[in-house]
Amino acid sequence: MTDPIADLLTRIRNSKQRKYKDVYAPFSKIKREMCHILKQEGFIQDFKALGTTGLDEIKIVLKYGKKEESVITDLKRVSKPGRRVYVGSDSIPYVKRGLGIAILSTSKGLMTDKKSRAEKVGGELLCYVW
Repeated sequence: MTDPIADLLTRIRNSKQRKYKDVYAPFSKIKREMCHILKQEGFIQDFKALGTTGLDEIKIVLKYGKKEESVITDLKRVSKPGRRVYVGSDSIPYVKRGLGIAILSTSKGLMTDKKSRAEKVGGELLCYVW
C-alpha cells in the first residue's frame, strides 16, 4: 500500500456514505494516533486494535446524530507521497473557519491545528476533517 493514511480516510468516507457503524482497517501506529485525535475531537465514537497480537487490525466505530446523519461531513488528504505539504506554526490553516480540524505530523507527534498553534510548532499537514 502506497499511502496508508489515504486508505484509512477513504475507508471512513465510504463507510460513512453507506451508513455503516464499523470500519475495519489494517493497523499502524499513525492510524491509531489519528483515531485517537478523531475520538478526542468527537468525530468518531470509539476505536480498538483487534487481532491475535492486538496489532493486526483497527476497528473504528463511527458516530451518527439523531437523524442518522454522520458527524463527519468530509475528510480531505492534503499531504500526499508525491507532494508533501509542510506548514509553519504561524501559517497553519483554519478548517471551515474553526468548525473542522487539521491533523499535523509534528516533531512532538500527531496533533490538531489548535494544539499545534498553542505549542507553536509546525509540521506536515496530513488531512482536514470537518
